[in-house]
Amino acid sequence: MRTIDYSQYYWQDDKVRLSAFEEEDWESCYTGGFDSPARILLECAVELPPTIAGAKRFIDQNVAFSSTNGRIMFTIENLEGHTIGGINLNSIDERNGTFSIGIAIDQPYRGQGYGTSAMNILLGYAFLERRLHKFNDYVLEGNEGSARMMQKLGCVQEGIRRQVVYIHGKHMDFIMFGLTKDEYLANRDTK
Repeated sequence: MRTIDYSQYYWQDDKVRLSAFEEEDWESCYTGGFDSPARILLECAVELPPTIAGAKRFIDQNVAFSSTNGRIMFTIENLEGHTIGGINLNSIDERNGTFSIGIAIDQPYRGQGYGTSAMNILLGYAFLERRLHKFNDYVLEGNEGSARMMQKLGCVQEGIRRQVVYIHGKHMDFIMFGLTKDEYLANRDTK
């Protein structure tokens, strides 16, 4: 295969590159399933142990943007081409212009700005290419890293949904965040 020139690639910034899931990504999906604390923060539940078959099935359902569940799934790579996580655009409501984003960064790469970079790329796509208007999301109480990322992105804490999930024998809250297209543009223009 020829060398790819990424210098004009839309899906990249100075830290990360987004790409389609490929069949070989099952292994990263599988090994990521063993990071129970991160999976709990992402899925708001304790999952059953990961399986190779389950990881391969998940990738097969999402490879090359083939998802039928309304999610647009991406692999996050650093600029050296190493997979460092995944991100997806989901809960897209074209009529009302709302959406959400799910993201997971592999443990060795957390806290280095990769998640914020990937989020900025996908927010730009949602607001400026898909004509969506409002990003809505939540963070499970105690997920300080994701809460900080939301604040860095310019999101506004809009409220708390009290005691909506049950994990480790206790009910936990969702911290609600939102960002409008105008807020996104104002925050982007001040950087």
